[in-house]
Amino acid sequence: MASKTKTSPFMLFSVLCFLFNLRFSTAQTTVKGSYWYYGTEFPVSNINSSLFTHLFCAFADLNSTTYRVTIPNSVSTQFSTFTTTVQQKNPSVKTLLSIGGGGPNITATFASMASQPSRRNSFIDSSIKLARNYSFHGLDLDWEYPSTATEISNFGKLLLEWRTAVANESRTSGKTALLLSAAVFRSSNYYSLDLPVQNISNSLDWINVMSYDFYGPGWSPNFTAPPAALYNATASQVNGAAGIRDWIRAGFPARKMALGIPFYGYAWRLVNSNNNGLFAPANGAGLPGDGDIGYNNIRSFISENNGRSVFNMSVVSDYCYSGTTWIGYDDVRTGVSLPKLAMLRPKDCLAIFLGMLGLITIGLFHKQGKSIVRPLVTTSWGR
Repeated sequence: MASKTKTSPFMLFSVLCFLFNLRFSTAQTTVKGSYWYYGTEFPVSNINSSLFTHLFCAFADLNSTTYRVTIPNSVSTQFSTFTTTVQQKNPSVKTLLSIGGGGPNITATFASMASQPSRRNSFIDSSIKLARNYSFHGLDLDWEYPSTATEISNFGKLLLEWRTAVANESRTSGKTALLLSAAVFRSSNYYSLDLPVQNISNSLDWINVMSYDFYGPGWSPNFTAPPAALYNATASQVNGAAGIRDWIRAGFPARKMALGIPFYGYAWRLVNSNNNGLFAPANGAGLPGDGDIGYNNIRSFISENNGRSVFNMSVVSDYCYSGTTWIGYDDVRTGVSLPKLAMLRPKDCLAIFLGMLGLITIGLFHKQGKSIVRPLVTTSWGR
């Protein structure tokens, strides 16, 4: 999942589709999926699940004392009926319960939980029971991020123990094993610390590589930049392709990765409106907070302010500007829908997934008005 937690009714259907080989099947499986986040105003019953093969319900909480996975009381009914509700329109759709999300509190709780075997067991046992009790078909982990050598080691242990417990529960219950997935750091190393790639590969059915939020006015306030560049001009500039290749060089199977694309952007305030390209001097956020802005609002900004939009093929990302407001983003009509798919397949990764604020989605459709229209891109590739 993405680290963002702001929401809008548009979030759910920022969708994309991809094809990959799931570990629980020997055949290629086309996956069309999306995350539904309870902070949106979009009712579960309004989801047209016939469009999807997988739907993610986000987020379950982690109790900081018991280390058990819980669901907020205010949305317990929505979570407990999520699977039965979406299967009314599509009985074959699979559902996953997503746990965690961004933020310092949940990150610290994850670290504390993973630090001791008994706490990990509490997390694992409660997550499996919750998934079964609520009829989910899988579990999704969003820990952003294990950031010390000890936390990274414990993260690897957690995943291996989770997979073992899921397999044991399947044998005991006679039910199909739960799916396991996770949102992970953009690279196979967290700055100077190597992630437990083999453990991750052995434990998870797939990973969503969070290849976005490279730049933002909250942490890089002095210059404009592409928040989710596929490429960048110098080795020192972060980019998505380099991160994906780090994972592959570290031995992680490309067929089990998805490249993240944000369905939102960040606004900077230009120092000089006439100097309005990438890496132009800036004075922090051009909008309240950390400057984040959803895709629909970006399109409205361009229309209402006679803004100019630019697709930069060198970094494979978009930006727009009007006056001193400059926004870096990915446009579904350019950076998402064509170049990132074409440049990464088939050698680099299995798929692209889309992230928007509190949401990660998998595949690519574009919503206009209140209805979902035809896919902008359909693509498939195997190993």
